[in-house]
Amino acid sequence: MRLRGRNQIKPEFNMSSMTDVVFLLLIFFMIASTLAKQLNTIEVKLPQGEGKTENRNTVAVTITEQGRFFIDEARVTKSRLEDQLIQALSGVNKPSLVLRAEQKVAIDEVVFVMNIANKNGIKVVLAVDKP
Repeated sequence: MRLRGRNQIKPEFNMSSMTDVVFLLLIFFMIASTLAKQLNTIEVKLPQGEGKTENRNTVAVTITEQGRFFIDEARVTKSRLEDQLIQALSGVNKPSLVLRAEQKVAIDEVVFVMNIANKNGIKVVLAVDKP
């Protein structure tokens, strides 16, 4: 008489949990890739350098070769830059801005924006292109 137990081991592999993990990773990388792009910026030729630009809740200040100032995509006069910058960063816990100055911009213009940020306690990150 041959006795067989009720618990038999079946060599099967359930793929449903594996596909769930793959889909979650796919969604994560799709969202991360869209957040990695710099949105609301003016296209300028940045100086080259090593480093990375932080992408948090920041405001981008762009200075073109012609001496035009932009906050994100809105053009601002030099005299109104400080007021508009404070207004754009109002209500932010740790205010910071990404300074995007073209290669041939005079250092005086860059220092002007950095002085405004320093006076108002705003962290400045200088944007550069990879060499």
